[in-house]
Amino acid sequence: MSNDARIPHVSQYGSVDPAPPSPLTRISELTERLCDEGLPMFQRMRAVFSLRNERSDEACLALCKGFTSTSALLRHEIAYVLGQMQNTVALPTLIERLGDDKEHVMVRHEAAEAMGAIGDRSVLPILEQFSLDPLPEVAESCIVALDLLAWVEGAEFEEIQC
Repeated sequence: MSNDARIPHVSQYGSVDPAPPSPLTRISELTERLCDEGLPMFQRMRAVFSLRNERSDEACLALCKGFTSTSALLRHEIAYVLGQMQNTVALPTLIERLGDDKEHVMVRHEAAEAMGAIGDRSVLPILEQFSLDPLPEVAESCIVALDLLAWVEGAEFEEIQC
């Protein structure tokens, strides 16, 4: 292997990201790149990880703007990094994505898990409601999120049996 071989980027969150952060640093530029449907997905993903690494409310809200993307893959990745950020300002947008039955199941699943990762108990009723979703990917993700929230308190969520 040559000396210039690229090594996957390991983030400050311990994950191996599918793209390194962008060299851009201004949130407005990163938001523009994230939302530009004409750019290659790799460039848009770089913006996602740069915004995540910024860790501010402004960066979190910029990521939420990316849910307008036509790419379910990008929307899924945005939900994932919002969970990593653990910022409650993302909750209204994640709740909206989870509740949208026209949203791709992969995005709804990741929105539910991100809500659990954020750790704010205000989402318990919403997660309980969607733990009964007809799509098993959504229902099971809500149960995982509820279990995570309960585990933090030393308990476990008891799944409703039908």
